[in-house]
Amino acid sequence: MPERKRYAIVGLGSRSRMFTTALLKDYQEQAALVAYCDINQTRMDYYNDYYARMLGTAPIPSYKPDRFDEMLHAQHVDCVIVTSIDRTHHHYIIRAMELGCDVISEKPMTIDAARCQAILDTVKATGRQLRVTFNYRYAPRNSKVKELLMSDTIGQVRSVHFEWLLDTVHGADYFRRWHRDKRNSGGLMVHKATHHFDLVNWWLDSKPETVFAMGDLLFYGRENAEARGVASFYDRAHGRPNAERDPFALRLKGDDMLRRMYLEAEHEDGYLRDQSVFGDGISIEDDMGVLVRYRNRALLTYHLHAYAPWEGFRVAFNGTKGRLEYTVHENSYVSGSRDDSNLPEIRDNPNTTLNETATLVVHPLWGKPTTIDLPDGSEGGHGGGDTRMLDDIFMGTQADPLGRAADHLAGALSILTGVAANQSFATGMPVRVPDLVRF
Repeated sequence: MPERKRYAIVGLGSRSRMFTTALLKDYQEQAALVAYCDINQTRMDYYNDYYARMLGTAPIPSYKPDRFDEMLHAQHVDCVIVTSIDRTHHHYIIRAMELGCDVISEKPMTIDAARCQAILDTVKATGRQLRVTFNYRYAPRNSKVKELLMSDTIGQVRSVHFEWLLDTVHGADYFRRWHRDKRNSGGLMVHKATHHFDLVNWWLDSKPETVFAMGDLLFYGRENAEARGVASFYDRAHGRPNAERDPFALRLKGDDMLRRMYLEAEHEDGYLRDQSVFGDGISIEDDMGVLVRYRNRALLTYHLHAYAPWEGFRVAFNGTKGRLEYTVHENSYVSGSRDDSNLPEIRDNPNTTLNETATLVVHPLWGKPTTIDLPDGSEGGHGGGDTRMLDDIFMGTQADPLGRAADHLAGALSILTGVAANQSFATGMPVRVPDLVRF
């Protein structure tokens, strides 16, 4: 048997569980998870206890960030998986490559142009590989869209209209946790929309050139709540009686995972996972519109809405031979019940299968519309993208005619539309993407 590749995971938030479970359960013949790194020892201890109970695994050595270099040497790490807070991605990506490791980074690769430039320079200097985990590329239904566009079904794409809705459970969650501070996440234009901008870059096989955008905080936050007559405020939900009947409140104490990962870990780092979405200190936008001109002259109009009653997206491609309309419902409504499948702690569970519906229609010029049968993507998260991406990352045996694997250049181009949008928010002016970094 060939020697297994040795991995370390940095940052043990909810997104890291997909990789941890994959390494400890599904890819044991190809890969070995040899180290955890996190600022919080309680959280690392919880991971060891959780997987010991679930899979019977032995404890994984755990390291604080100040021992990162020591961890890579002592555990002979080949590849580092970075799932830490977005603003820290560049630090671990760069240091791991400098010490001879390849890197897998959760999206976004980083949050601003300066950090992006530092990563690009380090890849060039070290020759190491950096992969960014764009799981939406691997969803069979999204791949079908790529296939149709590549086969000239609607001719040359001249414009794209893309609307993404985040509901009042999933969307609200970005305003409860560290993402609410733009210094941590780059805002939803970077943290969330990197997925969407990457899809458009990939679907069009082109690069963004000019970005103009407007965005604001219009629903969440204290001032907006007061303007709507909401009178009951709290800084966080835990221990606050006035949060008990609030459908926006996250209750940590009643969920074993949330309680042990966050509530019982607060004494180490002071991080509050259950902040009020109508509290102070929110510096990100919740309603955003973006106009993008691509190198191939296609025009993208994009809107991200973070307080919708249902979750999913609509995208339409207008081409020289017709139009392609694509709609996905990831969750059809929010009831406020604690049993809904779109609760963050359920949605983020890699074993959860959500009830998703999707339609894809081709409208040819001078012809009747045709509904395209979409392949099944019900297994795994993100429309079946997670499982296929993990197979590709850890087994690497798949043919890739659609170019789904995303490198550091794709990671950079995906965030730069959002970085440019943030600059446009601040200045009211269009921003040229090629002026942001040197490739």
